Amino acid sequence: MPDEVLNDISHRRYNPLTGSWLLVSPHRTKRPWQGAQETPTKNTLPSYDPKCYLCPGNKRAQGDSNPPYKNTFAFVNDYSAVKETQQDYHPETNKDDVASLLLQARPVTGRCYVLTFSAKHDATLADMTPEEIVPVINTWTRIYASHLSPSHPLNGQAAYVLSTIPENPDGEVTPPKHQLKNMQIFENKGAAMGCSNPHPHCQIWTTSTLPEEPGKELVNMRKYKSDTGRHLLGDYVKLELEKKERLVWENDSFVVVCPWWALWPFEVLIISKRHVRALVDLDDKERLEFAQAVQEVARRYDNLFETNFPYSSGIHQAPLDCTEEEAETSWFHMHFYPPLLRSATVKKFLVGYELMAEPQRDITPEQAAAKLRDCGGELYRKSLQ
Repeated sequence: MPDEVLNDISHRRYNPLTGSWLLVSPHRTKRPWQGAQETPTKNTLPSYDPKCYLCPGNKRAQGDSNPPYKNTFAFVNDYSAVKETQQDYHPETNKDDVASLLLQARPVTGRCYVLTFSAKHDATLADMTPEEIVPVINTWTRIYASHLSPSHPLNGQAAYVLSTIPENPDGEVTPPKHQLKNMQIFENKGAAMGCSNPHPHCQIWTTSTLPEEPGKELVNMRKYKSDTGRHLLGDYVKLELEKKERLVWENDSFVVVCPWWALWPFEVLIISKRHVRALVDLDDKERLEFAQAVQEVARRYDNLFETNFPYSSGIHQAPLDCTEEEAETSWFHMHFYPPLLRSATVKKFLVGYELMAEPQRDITPEQAAAKLRDCGGELYRKSLQ
């Protein structure tokens, strides 16, 4: 365990991935809790919804019809956050022009995809088997590979991996019109996370710029590599496997941990044990074991409060257009940020001090990991009538 005194005193923890700090207040978990004991949540969704714009064969918002797909289906978002073509905008800055210094803007282009996980409207990653999740990972890999720059250090590896992955006939994925910088794969699960459709799906945003979060991580991983000659997340995986106090689950290829610096109550990281730069580095066995890790997280989340557990998750990997140094510095990992705190209805909000000063949490990552370790086994709702 960490120094015992940290279980009783307020303290700050450092996040080496982002270079930021957060406040931990473990003594506040001793406050009495008089919240209601809630009934386990049942899944009342149908396996097919004729009004759902993601179900097989249905019409989408813009009038296009989905194919009768069986596993995954990818298409360009009908309401994309960024577009591939738009009016040019190239502003200039001038130190004598206050407006150009303080009111800066830069254009961003790109392409946004929606990817369904399953044809079943009522399925989630927690309900699916690892073997059923593998086609999702295969599609992520194909989309990532198809968007790599011609000079990318992973191009050769990508070509080999694509030759080993079954093609998915159901999808609208083509190379972009212009080279893009980054691909962010993410899932918002549940209405609490702003998800507008319960059909299991994720989004994939490819942009001409490197966003803030992966950008900060890349800077800090490069600095750590430069200072130590080692990989930040490689060292961190070894440390967590040695200490085990924040370890939730592991297999041959991946670890699931509640990170030392976790902000959200039951935040977890899936991290590759070996140096994996991106999805295209994974072989068949590793893709299955990555699917196992994803399913373990989703199922344990649902079992924790016996509810359809909301979260936002996302993959960080080498950018689509990067130098060999940037690719070699990258280390494949997946974040899960869930808001639930004490029950299916009690959530954590970033408010007050956290907005004005810095993030804060009560339950420690060590306590959260212990609770998640105890939530293995069969998905709770399989036993509900």
